[in-house]
Amino acid sequence: MISNFQYAFALFQPEIQKQFAVPLPLVAAIFSIYIFCGTWPVPVAGYLIDRFGARPLMMTGSLVVLLGWVLGGYASNSVFELYLHYGVMAGTGVGIIYICIIGNTVKWFPDRRGLAAGVVESGFAWGAALTAVPLSLSISMYGWRASMMAWGILQGLIIFMTAFVIQNPSPSWRPELDVSKQVMIKATQASFNYPWYRTLHVPEFWLLYSMFIMVGVGGLMATANMSAIAKWLDVDKAVIFGIGIVPLTIATSSMANGASRVLWGAVSDRFGRENAMGLAFVLQGLLSFAVLVIAGEPLLFALLFPLIFLSWGEIFALFSATTTDVFGPKNATTNYGMMYTAKSFSSILGGYGAAMLSAYFVGSFAIPYILVAVLDIVAAILAVTFLKRRIGRRAAIKAGP
Repeated sequence: MISNFQYAFALFQPEIQKQFAVPLPLVAAIFSIYIFCGTWPVPVAGYLIDRFGARPLMMTGSLVVLLGWVLGGYASNSVFELYLHYGVMAGTGVGIIYICIIGNTVKWFPDRRGLAAGVVESGFAWGAALTAVPLSLSISMYGWRASMMAWGILQGLIIFMTAFVIQNPSPSWRPELDVSKQVMIKATQASFNYPWYRTLHVPEFWLLYSMFIMVGVGGLMATANMSAIAKWLDVDKAVIFGIGIVPLTIATSSMANGASRVLWGAVSDRFGRENAMGLAFVLQGLLSFAVLVIAGEPLLFALLFPLIFLSWGEIFALFSATTTDVFGPKNATTNYGMMYTAKSFSSILGGYGAAMLSAYFVGSFAIPYILVAVLDIVAAILAVTFLKRRIGRRAAIKAGP
């Protein structure tokens, strides 16, 4: 239910730009503000969740996202008011809900954190896969304002009701595992729980944080600017199976995005987080380079972008699982909340920054995609060298002679 706030922005973007007659970077800034406000309040929310439980925070977040879209559609008379309603309000509410969910998940499944986080994270993407086409039809029939209000009410109320189901495991809860599995967990996960201030002094945190920023840019750039990218590649008017190429690609990319989190989460449980990162990030870099050669090919556009998201969406499963592995489960919501703020920097680069570069180069996204590909490959190298070495060293120290 929170996925549309992020992934459906590309459907609203051209209509908002048309109504307010402003340049693309000013509209893209709504997305960047939304991501910024969906990440920086998260550590505070995580701290409160670790101490008071997820349910009251979930309820609060659901009401904030509801108001964000209702006011966005009803009371926004300029793009700057959308900065407040869509950006600040909806962004903050989504951030609270997101950290409630993912922080809760990694505590329940210490033996399958990558897979569990991936399955739950997949909902963040699959929601848009189910609703992108209906929302696009709604916008075309009733306008972006009425659609934003109606969908905001629907999504907010459903989230409010799910809050009654959420609960944290008790501090003494442990899954039933065989001896070999218990040994594996002890060797790869933190032997004690880092409080947030101790986490900030550990080099692995800042290495992971930098990698998160690097690999986050590509997917967020496509999410914020899908319509503009389709226009640059001269495929924006194409129709496939009777559906416009942009809503169709958003839907299929969201499906791939969700599958990515499950697939790579499971791979990381089996072969190691850093190995999964290295392979996924290299694939994302190579696929980003491929965007440069598909101009005028709508079928390739519709096929390539889901593949990009299949190698991108895993970052939210892998980084949450790795953060909990390294810094312990007790304060997982707070620690991953701090890690998650890296997404805000990625959104600034991928949303507003990419739109500014595109405007400078007369609508071209070639330079942004070259930069994205380079960042992905650098992050892959860091994963299989520095990160793998540091995590391996930590496991060796815990294992003892």
